[in-house]
Amino acid sequence: MGKPTGFLEYNRELPSYKPIKERVTNYEEFTEPYSKIKVEKQASRCMDCGIPFCHKGCPLGNNIPDFNDMVYKENWKAAFKILISTNNFPEFTGRICPAPCEASCVLSINKKPTAIELIEKNIIERAFSEGWVKPAIPEFRTDKKIAVVGSGPAGLAAAAQLNSAGHKVTLFERADRIGGLLRYGIPDFKLDKSVIDRRIAVMEAEGVEFKTNTNVGVDISAKDLEEKYDAVLLTGGSTIPRDLPIKGREAKGVYPAMEFLGQNNKRVAGDKIASNDEIHAKGKNVLVIGGGDTGSDCVGTSIRHSAKSVTQIELLPKPPEENNPTTPWPMYPAVLRTSTSQLEGCERAWSVNTKEFIKDEKGDLKAVKLVDIKWEGRSFEEVSGTEREIPCELALLAVGFMHPQHEGLINDLGVELNERGNVKDKDYKTSKENIFTAGDMRRGQSLVVHAISEGREAAREIDVYLTGTTVLESKNHSLINILD
Repeated sequence: MGKPTGFLEYNRELPSYKPIKERVTNYEEFTEPYSKIKVEKQASRCMDCGIPFCHKGCPLGNNIPDFNDMVYKENWKAAFKILISTNNFPEFTGRICPAPCEASCVLSINKKPTAIELIEKNIIERAFSEGWVKPAIPEFRTDKKIAVVGSGPAGLAAAAQLNSAGHKVTLFERADRIGGLLRYGIPDFKLDKSVIDRRIAVMEAEGVEFKTNTNVGVDISAKDLEEKYDAVLLTGGSTIPRDLPIKGREAKGVYPAMEFLGQNNKRVAGDKIASNDEIHAKGKNVLVIGGGDTGSDCVGTSIRHSAKSVTQIELLPKPPEENNPTTPWPMYPAVLRTSTSQLEGCERAWSVNTKEFIKDEKGDLKAVKLVDIKWEGRSFEEVSGTEREIPCELALLAVGFMHPQHEGLINDLGVELNERGNVKDKDYKTSKENIFTAGDMRRGQSLVVHAISEGREAAREIDVYLTGTTVLESKNHSLINILD
């Protein structure tokens, strides 16, 4: 497997980024090109592990040592075949996945892990540039019709898989463009939307039908959906944001993070935003409430708006910088992470609670009242004497999501919900005979890589339901001959 001494000869090395002063003036991806030779050296660091824990760490079950080995041996086309046998969209995960596989890398026990995400991205980008990514049109078609509702990563993965099995797949999206979270949740500087469009073109050529501006439950009834299709897959995501119902919440200037991010992605795409609806950070003191990836995206976007200041706060304590004993290898470590957006100019604080949004006489947000807290187990108490007000004209709530939207399609279909308000299922099958669910709508908000895995696994269950068997790959069984 690979070069037996590679991990001893080479250190982990990642691409550099464009200078901060340059990249914050636009919304373009800013990772600098990385040479083929350097990628092959990084792939050679993959050890000949007795048990490759990276398989378990990856929600897709990617055959990571195998494609690393092929890259090291300069057989990039074989590496591409291995990669796409388990991952429909490595161009997405290679850009925005937190790489739990790297946390599980055996090398990471006492050294920096293999640069798996970097290798994955370079494999798929080379595959596109070399023309290896071609529409895989099914050799035969069944008489089964399937509706997929929601065009995020789960819906796209399921549609691609079901189409490859020969079924007729129609994917419905209520927005004006395909992509869901990928399109309207991830900033362009992390995922350029041409990357999505490139993949959609391939899927269309393969036979998947996309219908945008179609709100299922409104433009087409739940009853019509059930009657016209042999199976329906719900992949609408977890779209109801968690709120912060404190004094002053109604102030103009307090918004859920996704409203801010989604609107900016539309702006970057060239859409006109009505002035009375515009959410913009230019010249404002911005407070981002929530320390996760969504909050980080709000930071980077606000900086590109030329905000006066950007502050990001987190309710939880500051994690250790490394070696958190509560999350030992091969678990994904709960350690301090600093994103590229946070490096661009952001003040961060932990163990801070938001007490009040303060309005001016017009009802516009002008300040936020904060207080430091001290955690004791799972509860906290305020630290006396730390209450203060900070100037703030734009507050963005990046505090997660509750559950999918119930009003409309879910209620009309009458599928059961679980205690968290997500669609209840057993092996992706809901309480209704031919209705399935996958992604955040089923499991709650999660990672893009989990959504892709969910879509693939749900597709297998639908294929079995419709035909009694399946030809689709799973996390445990790859059916492709990589060296053809």
